[in-house]
Amino acid sequence: MMRHAISRHAIPLAIALLLAAPFGAQAQQKQPPQKGPPPPAPAKPYTAISVKVPGPVSDPSFEAFRKQLGEAAAKKDRAALSTMVVAQGFFWEGEKGDQADKKKSGVDNLATIISLAGKQPVGWDILQGYAMEPTATTFPGKQGVICSPADPQFDEKQLEEVAKSTGADPGDFAYPLNPEIEVRAAANAKAPVTEKLGMVLIRIMPDPKQAAPAQNEVPLVRVVTPSGKVGFVSADVLAPLGNDQLCYVKDASGWKITGFVGTGPGQQ
Repeated sequence: MMRHAISRHAIPLAIALLLAAPFGAQAQQKQPPQKGPPPPAPAKPYTAISVKVPGPVSDPSFEAFRKQLGEAAAKKDRAALSTMVVAQGFFWEGEKGDQADKKKSGVDNLATIISLAGKQPVGWDILQGYAMEPTATTFPGKQGVICSPADPQFDEKQLEEVAKSTGADPGDFAYPLNPEIEVRAAANAKAPVTEKLGMVLIRIMPDPKQAAPAQNEVPLVRVVTPSGKVGFVSADVLAPLGNDQLCYVKDASGWKITGFVGTGPGQQ
């Protein structure tokens, strides 16, 4: 499955950025060029797919490192960040393999990938999001490297079957961050709760007509529940599949950022 979007905690939730566009990157690739995004497939019931979210990394030093990273990102402290990134050997696993510029330092590569420069550098907010993320999983083929956030565990074959039966794309599905998700009747946090969902994948149905949320207000995302009903869920309790990942390694001096997996907002 292709990776897209950013850490589940960053800017709260990449889903909010995709409300008016097809959620799945794969769907976008398959569609012919046109003036606007194609309309989403109609709502219909689908098989509920159980999902398990990995627990946090059980290493207090990793938590301490993330706290330092969050503080540096909040201050936009490039000098402090540079001490937290490997000087050499930084990798960037994109669609075409390792795309890191080996002539540049690790922090320069990271700055390019997540966009730390310019008038409105979103990369600092993104780093704060990663700093809040407690989960991580080992990276295949790189000893001692872990990447965050950890991918949720679910039956990918079952997801492909559900996507086919609903006319959606696998990338149109998100997973919950807690075991009790409230689905509301309208895109309003005070709207009546029509349904409650557990730890199952949830289909996102973009709504280009939906009004943008007020400043500092968490948006509600239009969804289709397994029962086939359309509702709205707070964006901060869902996470997109295929998150970009920030990778870390621990050496004698402690934890360091050592790589990135995905496209990166600086490249979109």
